Amino acid sequence: MLYYYFIIGLQAYCIYHAYKNKNNYYWFFIILFIPLLGCLVYLITQVINKRDVSTISNEITNIVNPTKKIKDLQKELAFSNTFQNKINLADAYLQNKDFENAILNYEKALQGNFKDEPYTLNKLITCYFEIKNFDKVISYSEKINLERDFKDTFYFYGLALEQKGFVEKAENQLIKIDKRYSNYEQRIEFSNFYIRNNKEEKAKEILLEIIDELKSMSKENFRKHSLLYTDAQKKLNEI
Repeated sequence: MLYYYFIIGLQAYCIYHAYKNKNNYYWFFIILFIPLLGCLVYLITQVINKRDVSTISNEITNIVNPTKKIKDLQKELAFSNTFQNKINLADAYLQNKDFENAILNYEKALQGNFKDEPYTLNKLITCYFEIKNFDKVISYSEKINLERDFKDTFYFYGLALEQKGFVEKAENQLIKIDKRYSNYEQRIEFSNFYIRNNKEEKAKEILLEIIDELKSMSKENFRKHSLLYTDAQKKLNEI
């Protein structure tokens, strides 16, 4: 019975879409007389944009064979040694969490006229943070305008400063990510920063704010953040 209603609903949608978009009349016969197959063919050829189909196909290929995209980009770079091709290859390595190779290719891209390109430097900050090269994180963070363009990077910069012993400077950076109704994971880590540095009262303030904000969300949004709520509550109880 559910299958029957599903087919009827699918046919109704396809017929409405065909009518609204003034598609060829033969689609009505295909949808009505070949219900499931006709609807699927109509959806694929008329509803889903061909570009979307190509994008989905590429994404599936990348999931099944993640090295294929990298090999294709390596070939493109070998054919045309441009800044953008270097960045594309580095981005693919970053996507695969191959941070060492991502760094290698971002560094190559930064040679010559592009040595101060801020968006590439910002990607390098992420990579160097992941491999715990905090000196590089600090060095590159101080080369770009975080305040204007890369506010998310305050998080990496602040934690790198803490690792190198600059606790006060670290707090000055991390406090910039402490904004209500956002940055929950980073703010929980900020509370950990305060706990590590014997400032439990400040940690409590952050955790209580997060808990209150999450409690005020709709049920649907709260469910999405339930693990963060549990984590914040647990940390608060442990202080």
